[in-house]
Amino acid sequence: MSPAAESGAGAATPFAALGGENGLRALVDRFYDLMDLEPDYAVIRRLHPSTLDGSRDKLFWFLCGWLGGPNHYIERFGHPMLRARHLPFAIGTSERDQWMDCMKQAMAERAVDPGLAAKLAEALFGTADWMRNRPG
Repeated sequence: MSPAAESGAGAATPFAALGGENGLRALVDRFYDLMDLEPDYAVIRRLHPSTLDGSRDKLFWFLCGWLGGPNHYIERFGHPMLRARHLPFAIGTSERDQWMDCMKQAMAERAVDPGLAAKLAEALFGTADWMRNRPG
């Protein structure tokens, strides 16, 4: 279940709490900046193209809708089919954990409210874990 679905009727969406499109774009950009710069994320960086522009856009578009904002990803590509789209890449526990660590660092550096960051990390972990397609 997405964090937006869990926020309940009348509650502010995680998308809004992150600052809408501008705040979410800044978070996604920091995530990919860290992936590009930090040796701790080298394994997941190698799974991406040489330029991260397309990856930045796709994650941003997906997260907009997933977090309760506009459905940019669905409007462009249809249903996300996340697992199917990630099957060509070898994703195990170490890749999942690096992705999560990178996102947690990006949220911390962007000063996302700690309570919201914890809820997002929990929800993202479930999705990241579901992407695993190999042991280890």
